[in-house]
Amino acid sequence: MTAEAPLSASGQEGRSWASGAVVYQVYPRSFADSDGDGVGDLDGATSRLPYLADVLSVDAIWLSPVYRSPMRDFGYDITSFTEVDPLFGDLAAFDRFVGRAHDLGLRVIMDFVPNHTSDAHPWFVDSATSRVAEHADWYVWADPAPGRADPPQPPNNWRAVTGGSAWRWVSQREQFVLHSFLPFQPDLDLSHPPAREAIHDAMRFWLDRGVDGLRVDMVDFLAKDPLLRDEPDEHYRFADAEHHLDRQRLPEVLRGFRDVVTEYPDRVLVGEVNPDLSIEETVALHGTAEDPLLDMPFNFGLLRTPFTADALAAHLDAYDRAVPAWAWPNLTLGNHDVSRLASRLGQAGARSAAVLLLTARATTFLYNGDELGLTDVDIPPELVQDPWEARTPGRGRDRNRSPLPWDDSPPAAGFSATAPWLPVGAANSTRTVTRQRQDPDSMLSLYSELLRLRRSHPVLLDGAQRADNPQPDLLRLHRQQDHPKPASLVILVNTADADTVVEPSHLLGHRRPLLCSGPAAWQNETRTLRARSAVVLR
Repeated sequence: MTAEAPLSASGQEGRSWASGAVVYQVYPRSFADSDGDGVGDLDGATSRLPYLADVLSVDAIWLSPVYRSPMRDFGYDITSFTEVDPLFGDLAAFDRFVGRAHDLGLRVIMDFVPNHTSDAHPWFVDSATSRVAEHADWYVWADPAPGRADPPQPPNNWRAVTGGSAWRWVSQREQFVLHSFLPFQPDLDLSHPPAREAIHDAMRFWLDRGVDGLRVDMVDFLAKDPLLRDEPDEHYRFADAEHHLDRQRLPEVLRGFRDVVTEYPDRVLVGEVNPDLSIEETVALHGTAEDPLLDMPFNFGLLRTPFTADALAAHLDAYDRAVPAWAWPNLTLGNHDVSRLASRLGQAGARSAAVLLLTARATTFLYNGDELGLTDVDIPPELVQDPWEARTPGRGRDRNRSPLPWDDSPPAAGFSATAPWLPVGAANSTRTVTRQRQDPDSMLSLYSELLRLRRSHPVLLDGAQRADNPQPDLLRLHRQQDHPKPASLVILVNTADADTVVEPSHLLGHRRPLLCSGPAAWQNETRTLRARSAVVLR
């Protein structure tokens, strides 16, 4: 039995429901455990959906992978695109999750990983047996480099994101297979029609079950040079790759994905892109009004931009200008692959960053736990889970994937009835949802207030935006609209470690504070904005 159909459209002419939405990433392993095995699951996540709908009041959920998998890369190594791994539940649990989300007014975006599979996927097991097997051409295979080298040498200088060569020798087939990520994640060849159609059918499987959109993992890697030519610079950045990532052929792959999504009304297509791409390269993946590709190519610019007024203003202004008029911008400051926001900026900086993120003109993506001010957790060597850490020490992601602390109940702060798969962390154990709901000055209360403000002031959704830094260390966002009702707000962020006095002219006539990033952050009489603080003025 499938989940009910997605919610109706937003009613905004020419826009999808995702325009201006706030999307909350649920990393299911660390969100809520219902069966006491120490790992989060779908039923656990379903039980916590009222928190997202009523306490935070987000619009949508981005659900990280729950596919059947050996879990060597926590679900990004897939053995079946149309099954739920028993660790998370089953298809019935998935349907309950989507159905409950829709009942609460929440949309669901499903993480989709089409670049590669697990090497335990039946497609690859068959492909590796023979060059004439049914799935022989479903992956990117290549003969060794010319010569009689022993051992055989890779066909070119392409390298894996995790370090080392991107090629793995498969003796049974006497060929190399490409793995752009970890060695047990062979790359599919989406230029091969049967492989491409199988991926399209997998997309339809989840769209048929009622998901409201797909977030496509690492879209840059979906097309490769069919001639497998060397990269001119062997030390290439992936953003500059000419052959490993074939940007000329990528639109054809994305167009196929767009055609599938278009078969279903009111669905969205989000794409994860290389964070080092320029604004122009990122925005180009929207396509055109006549030939759209991605509704939202992820803009990771704020993750790479120094948290200084001049740098932030420059990025926000350039990006907002670059997004086509028919498309919609998006912003994020966190996800499961990067250090947590509060660890990067500190608690005060994280609060002002939240004000910026939720008042800027964009669809906003939040990472679970950032609304609690969670910080990275030091993981003892014996508890390390992430294979990236073993392959490239220091690049492990366990630290920012610790479980959410829901309350004070042992042994895992309400996340699980048993020891969790990763430690919650001593500091994070004090930042529980229960405690923060009772504290009007908590990080959670700030996020809740920001989301209420966003809904009660349409100018924050539909208004034009200008970003600048009118005086040192002061970021200013001016949000303004003329129709249907004139409205104007000014958001000020002090990125310095010292208080600043705002010049009267820089307020643009706005003097009434609607929201501050913290207690006493703004002194209206003296126009003083505290260090690492923010204020929204009417």
